[in-house]
Amino acid sequence: MMHFRTVFTAIAMGASALALTPATASAEVFDAPTATRQANEQGLQTAIFAGGCFWGVEAVFSHTRGVTSAVSGYHGGTAQNATYDRVSGGFTRHAEAVRVIYDPSVVRYDQLLEILFSVVADPTLRNRQGPDRGAHYRAAIVPLTAEQRTVAQSYIRQMARSGVWSDPIVVQVENHNRFFEAEAYHQDFAQRNPNHGYIRRWDAPKIRALQANFPGLYRARFRTG
Repeated sequence: MMHFRTVFTAIAMGASALALTPATASAEVFDAPTATRQANEQGLQTAIFAGGCFWGVEAVFSHTRGVTSAVSGYHGGTAQNATYDRVSGGFTRHAEAVRVIYDPSVVRYDQLLEILFSVVADPTLRNRQGPDRGAHYRAAIVPLTAEQRTVAQSYIRQMARSGVWSDPIVVQVENHNRFFEAEAYHQDFAQRNPNHGYIRRWDAPKIRALQANFPGLYRARFRTG
């Protein structure tokens, strides 16, 4: 399996043909139906999302207002296999994922999904995002409550009907199967390594897209896990 973060070169930085191109539809297209919003959520809530390399997913949500914590980790396998070497080698069932704790009075779950599929991940790509390949880079939604599952399923149906993408929507809703925090050096990686080649090429544009497309939900200060 290919994981370009460890072999990233200046050649890749100049390869514009490889650039991730998020959808740029209007907020109305992606906005989940009112009936599926979690109007009854109170207090801090937890969500788990997978959208390719967890550095970028964590970075975007760390710049999202209402998110109080964003932690990189692994979801979908066992504890003994939840290590970067094993997951990135394609030897486990894990996906690189991020656990997000958010305040629904500031940012709703459907808005987090809107951000995920507008500036972070392409929902039409199976087992790959950006330059990274393998099932551990799959895009997935992991609901932790029945309400989140209802919103996620409705959101995927809405994306499929929108006509924004020419290819089928392949992102999956996965059952929760524990979340294991990634190694310390992966946490807040974009904040601590802003000049890293991978961050500059693939993840910094996502943060700029968040600011441009969701100015009301963007915050300049990085929120760490």
